[in-house]
Amino acid sequence: MNDADILEPSGASRKQAAALASIAASAMLALAKLAAGLFSGSLALLSEAGHAGVDTGATILTYFAVREGGKPADEEHHYGHGKIESLAALVETGLLFGLALLVVGEAVRRFSERADEVDAGWPVFAVLGVSIVVDFVRSRQLSKVAREEGSDALAADALHFASDLISSLLVLLGLAATRFGFLQGDALAAFGVALFIAVAGYRLGRRTIDTLLDAAPQELVPHFRDLIGRVPGVIDLESLRLRQVGHEVIGEASIAVSRALSVEQAARIEAAVQRAILSDQPRAKITVNSTPRALDNETVIERVQLAAARRRISAHNVVAQQLGARLAISLDLELDATMALREAHVTATLLENAIRDEFGGDVEIESHIEPSAHHLQVGHDADATTRRAISFALERDAAHQGLVRNVHEVRVRQVDGGLVVAFHCELDPSLTVEAAHAAVDAVERRLREQFPSILRVVGHMEPCDD
Repeated sequence: MNDADILEPSGASRKQAAALASIAASAMLALAKLAAGLFSGSLALLSEAGHAGVDTGATILTYFAVREGGKPADEEHHYGHGKIESLAALVETGLLFGLALLVVGEAVRRFSERADEVDAGWPVFAVLGVSIVVDFVRSRQLSKVAREEGSDALAADALHFASDLISSLLVLLGLAATRFGFLQGDALAAFGVALFIAVAGYRLGRRTIDTLLDAAPQELVPHFRDLIGRVPGVIDLESLRLRQVGHEVIGEASIAVSRALSVEQAARIEAAVQRAILSDQPRAKITVNSTPRALDNETVIERVQLAAARRRISAHNVVAQQLGARLAISLDLELDATMALREAHVTATLLENAIRDEFGGDVEIESHIEPSAHHLQVGHDADATTRRAISFALERDAAHQGLVRNVHEVRVRQVDGGLVVAFHCELDPSLTVEAAHAAVDAVERRLREQFPSILRVVGHMEPCDD
């Protein structure tokens, strides 16, 4: 444990401290209102005392709920214990509705009978004034902690104190009306108190039931959709499932990515989505998975190479031709040099069948099998005489070709079976890739004709300075 942990209370301890303070405030107000109600004979004030008494019991329940709800996940509760708070809030909802019915019943009785005298002296108004101040302060403090910690139980308490504040104001108005001779003012105020208790119960119950039934937090769904859709590489958000568990948002997101991506690339996009979510909602726990999808702009060659990549086959020199209504494809396959021809032919046939599945059964496919060298070749620099001869030939052939300029960084390496040559050269930056490749290829072809021992030539093209 570091100093920050000691000085800064955890979320669980903050919620418990807020609940304990609410217990003390509720108990104090309940006793004060009961005493004032008995002293004055005000039904509205006695209703408020009953409301505060229910709040005290509910707040005690809240304390135990936040204490248990803060426990981490275990073998029996894989998603933690956060819903204990929602269950406690549901019980509080029932208590609120029960109290509202009792107050309405007593108010109806008083309306049907002769209005009782109400002695609303200054102690009663003092109790109500203190109650309003305490309700205001506790409601704001509890709302702040509930919002920051995502606590349904504390949100319920905050709602109780807010409704108490309004109720106390109504009682104050009702008692003031009785002092000016309107004897039914107290009963009317009791109706108002009952109404606010019922409204508070409805709002709390609706939110609590949504949580218990795993209703999606509607305010977050469009926000998450927009957030995920902006992550580079995400083609579409196929599905998004969210639910609230205590202060955490838990869910799953299924995104569509290009099927041409490797597994590692798709995983990086998934990780980027999770980072974007956590940067916006640090307490969210969203599982992200990706689904490959074909893009409308995939070329024939990309689709052929993708079919080969799925089978871990290296395919190159892919040529696609449209011959009237028929598509013709040719390609080179690199297979293990030690593989038996029978096995190699089966491998090539399976790939050809996969390409037909991609483009249709009438596609014409010609595959050329060649050995691949998977082992690391050991080489060394060729002798100086050979290097000078090849460098001179490259510079001469480039000058003769006309488009290739400034041949430099010529490297000649001796490997088993021959030479590997690499060089850099410059070309006009306005040339197309096709024209530049053709120019360099002509120089490479001429070099191989002069030096039959060359196995491979790699010409690196660079745009020359204007």
